[in-house]
Amino acid sequence: MFDSFLIVDWSAAASPRTGKDSIWCCLRRPDGTSDIANPPTRQDAAGWIEDRLVAERAAGRRVLAGFDFPVGYSSGFAAALGLQGAPWKATWDLLAGLVEDGPANANNRFEVANGLNRRLSGRDFPFWGHPHGRTYDHLSPRRPGGYGALAEQRAADAGVKGTQPVWKLNGAGSVGGQALTGIPVLHRLRFASRVADDVRVWPFETGWRAPDRQAGIVLAELYPTPLTDPPPPGEPKDSGQVRGAARRLAERDFSGNLESLFDPPAGTDIETIRAVTTEEGWILGAPFDWVT
Repeated sequence: MFDSFLIVDWSAAASPRTGKDSIWCCLRRPDGTSDIANPPTRQDAAGWIEDRLVAERAAGRRVLAGFDFPVGYSSGFAAALGLQGAPWKATWDLLAGLVEDGPANANNRFEVANGLNRRLSGRDFPFWGHPHGRTYDHLSPRRPGGYGALAEQRAADAGVKGTQPVWKLNGAGSVGGQALTGIPVLHRLRFASRVADDVRVWPFETGWRAPDRQAGIVLAELYPTPLTDPPPPGEPKDSGQVRGAARRLAERDFSGNLESLFDPPAGTDIETIRAVTTEEGWILGAPFDWVT
């Protein structure tokens, strides 16, 4: 299905960072060679990713690009905000306009979440979590007592052990911060980059199935933890996650068994399919019962 695999382990760090708990990227090519990068900032990472995608397409190679943060929110999020159009795209457009992320990683994700909570509930949910010493009128440092009409977990998260709520913005496993800073980068890749014409987002634009060949670059959400390889000496587990995910997906593709990972789990109901394909997204390969 694909020639190359680009895997990204994201970070919402507020200052430049390398090593543990920072951004790691791996591009694995058809011959098995890989480029590994540990960019210190999200702007550096976005540039590295776009440059590699441009080069792969120029070489005639088809790319699967996996990112380890949620690409959507629980069903009903866009409607609760009064957004119009396809829920996933309306949300991406909104966040791309609200989130400010500077060249040294300074960003306004907590202010954005505070404003979204004001619009969504007028209280301190659904988003939660912020650094000690800060105060927001609609954002609590702790998990709220409830999420109103929105689910704490997306359908994909409920079936994968170890995932955290997309609403969690601070502390260990704060994928909410990664989503707020990562979705604007995906928005740029999809709509404003040098490769935008070749890009499609799974499963929002492709359906919950294997993308057809017209998609030269497929962006997908990935949870690399179950796919980790031992990292090389001196490198953190993040390095092993992107290397392992790229290797496993490439090997499964080579053996002709990748296509099934793009399909819904057996028995998925119509309402879940609608939520996943219009707003929530899905984790490629979930629930990972194929991993040994």
